[in-house]
Amino acid sequence: MLFTIRSIDKTGAVSTDTFETSSAELATKMAVERGLRVLSVTGGGGGLGLPSMRKRKSDFPVGQFSQELLTLLNAGLALVESIETLSEKESRPERKDVLDKLVADLFRGSSLSNALAQFPTTFPPLFVATVRASERTGGLPEALEKYVAYQSQLDTVKKKIVSASIYPVLLMVAGTLVIAFLMGYVVPKFAKIFEDLGGEVPWMSRLLIQWGHFAQDYGLMLLIAIAVAIVSLGFWIARPETPTRIVQTLQKIPTLGERIRVYQLARFYRSLGMLLRGGMPAVASLELVCDLLPGALGQQLTTATQMIREGSPFSQAMEKNGLTTAVSARMLRVGERTGQMGEMMERIALFYDSEISQWIDWFVKLFEPLLMAFIGLVIGFIVVVMYFPIFELAGSIR
Repeated sequence: MLFTIRSIDKTGAVSTDTFETSSAELATKMAVERGLRVLSVTGGGGGLGLPSMRKRKSDFPVGQFSQELLTLLNAGLALVESIETLSEKESRPERKDVLDKLVADLFRGSSLSNALAQFPTTFPPLFVATVRASERTGGLPEALEKYVAYQSQLDTVKKKIVSASIYPVLLMVAGTLVIAFLMGYVVPKFAKIFEDLGGEVPWMSRLLIQWGHFAQDYGLMLLIAIAVAIVSLGFWIARPETPTRIVQTLQKIPTLGERIRVYQLARFYRSLGMLLRGGMPAVASLELVCDLLPGALGQQLTTATQMIREGSPFSQAMEKNGLTTAVSARMLRVGERTGQMGEMMERIALFYDSEISQWIDWFVKLFEPLLMAFIGLVIGFIVVVMYFPIFELAGSIR
């Protein structure tokens, strides 16, 4: 199988090499033997160009591992002893196997970053690069603390988005179930009553009566069709490319698209700032985090990286390629003057997070009443249309 390895060579430049081996771990070892510092491993397709099965992503808790390792190191334990302790307390065989292999590599004299790089599906390239940068300065606890804070900030934003979407989703589900009950059970019953009564029926009520007959005659087929649609939707959502397509579609909506762009820039600046503060070179850091910006933003970052490599100021390259806002562009220029680019980028990410949180709060406060009003109007319309013939019948009796 073919594996593409992004690494840093002895001169500090980022290079991309292809290895044909039986596993990602073996490809990583071959790169390390050449004196390369592995950043990420991708691929796994066959050498004849045949598609391969997508690798299952590991469920190893990198954030929890970082926090526990940081606690043990701060308590005075050595690195190998700390990982051995984590391995002894681990009860899940898959996670314990990873920790045991890390200990074995460390006993053989490997650095922690090289040992972590042996598991490209377990430890993300950003975590490996953070550890590798700390090995130059001997500040592993500080690097782990930064990564834990980085992960915590990302989780805070994600939880904010998820918690804000729970109530609207429940509201839509409840409204859909009520409408389905009315259209699938109540309307067919009323259709039979109206037929027995006879007389003139308003045209909107006639439409509901026709739907009632259809639901009665083909109810089983409707249920099967709905079940097939739900299963198909589930398979479509589970496809790897679906989230990207959804985001691309949402980005076409003017206001929402700008907020998605700000969220992506916040994640990019936070990751880049953490690497720069850890001692990674600017160009190497940019190439490492390029995958965090999808689509057009990724292409703009590639152009900006080339400009920086050719000697352009960081702020100018980012601003010319549309990777800043008015606030972040000024903050980058201040960072260049003070020589604190890493810290300034993390402040930019915090500013973006605050802006996103405020927008989410505003959107939820506006969207929830509108959604409730829409569902209420739909249900009210169905009920009123069902009762039109009854109103007319009561009028004729009088």
